[in-house]
Amino acid sequence: MPGLVAKRHNPVIIALAKRLKDRGMVPKAIVGASMRKLVHLIYGIVKSGQPFDLQIPLQQLAFQDGI
Repeated sequence: MPGLVAKRHNPVIIALAKRLKDRGMVPKAIVGASMRKLVHLIYGIVKSGQPFDLQIPLQQLAFQDGI
């Protein structure tokens, strides 16, 4: 369920889901990738001890899209 909610409300996960959908990935696989991305985001927050900053993951996405 967190993957479905994040796919609808989290801008980082929305961008990920859109990119994967454009590549032709099936919807259940997109939800699975969303859950994995959420785990990575949560781990980064716990490891660094800093609050979630939306600009950090979105900057990396902009850099990757330019490649």
